[in-house]
Amino acid sequence: MNIVVQKFGGTSVRNLECQRQVMQKVLRPYRAGNKVIVVLSAMAGETNRLLDLVNEWSDNPDPAEADSLVSTGEQVSCALFAMLLKQQGVKARSVLGFQAPVETDDSYGQARIVNIDENKLKGMLKEYDILVVAGFQGCDHGQRITTLGRGGSDTSAVALAAAIKADVCEIYTDVPGVFTTDPNVCSKARKMDKIAYDEMLEMASMGAKVLQIRSVEFAKKYNVTVHVRSTFADEPGTIVTQEDETMESVLVSGIAYDKDQARITLVHVKDTPGVSAQIFSPLAEKKILVDMIVQNPSKDGKTDMTFTVPRADVDQTIKTLEKLKYEIGYEELNSNLNVSKVSIIGVGMRNHSGVASHAFRALADENINILMISTSEIKVTCLIDDKYTELAVRTLHKAFHLDEGEPLETL
Repeated sequence: MNIVVQKFGGTSVRNLECQRQVMQKVLRPYRAGNKVIVVLSAMAGETNRLLDLVNEWSDNPDPAEADSLVSTGEQVSCALFAMLLKQQGVKARSVLGFQAPVETDDSYGQARIVNIDENKLKGMLKEYDILVVAGFQGCDHGQRITTLGRGGSDTSAVALAAAIKADVCEIYTDVPGVFTTDPNVCSKARKMDKIAYDEMLEMASMGAKVLQIRSVEFAKKYNVTVHVRSTFADEPGTIVTQEDETMESVLVSGIAYDKDQARITLVHVKDTPGVSAQIFSPLAEKKILVDMIVQNPSKDGKTDMTFTVPRADVDQTIKTLEKLKYEIGYEELNSNLNVSKVSIIGVGMRNHSGVASHAFRALADENINILMISTSEIKVTCLIDDKYTELAVRTLHKAFHLDEGEPLETL
């Protein structure tokens, strides 16, 4: 059977009018002879409302019970949407995470999918033409309901598409696709026709909210073609797929930024073996994500260690390291919340030199000082003062000719 997976987010299903628009999108592949799996999020604002209830009822909520409550948002969306389809004479039913089943580990609130029963899903598709599956949720080995974290419906959709080997996974959202940068920051941002998995992973890691990062990881691992497009328009969106020669020829595909950053500096740390482990192992145990790390040259047996963490983790980072001050042997701890990261991203950087220096020169021409630098095969990230974030994004977007519709292929 030919199977299409479609996912619709909270703004797409927020009321009856929107769900009727969604239904027309769903009926299109159905009427073309396909079986359809529709993955729905909770209605816009519903997850936040349920989380508010959790926090109102308990100062220290049990994570499993919180998941049991929060997952009901998707249950409401699916039941209502299945009713609409049945009114049209469609053989449809709603399916919750434990009914699919979407099996996960027991990391409540951030569960990871470990298995999906392909045979059970295909059995249901033989009986029904459209399955309306609750996104964001699954169940652990003890049959407790779990949730996959913010944006988890994206991951649900891609995982289902991978499990049943669907022809395509369409992610419908309130934007028409993936842009070269944030259109709210740069008015000349352009929608991309295609983007490679690795590029999308980097964009997602930098805070681009078009796709949840784990959904892109799933898509890459299982070679699922993902089509990101708008619920409220019929134009083609952006295909997330394997890289090809046309992608590799372009130096930079997009500019991403992340304002949710803070810089931590430990002054005059002992420059001895094992000190880095003493600093970063306790942070890892607290699940604090450390990104950029710079260690200054040693002088008189001392060095400075600087790194970045998410802004929300600053207090926890400081508390953790202050408890270890004498064990680590640093003299002073400084923090700076007024920083942001700006990145240039492109698979073409693997095969071209001079991309980083071109970016640095463009920033220098605007008198934007670079505080820290980190690189990967397809990304160069600069830490800068956050007041220059938007200027830096627009400057780099222009420097690599992304404004013009014909990105740079050579320098």
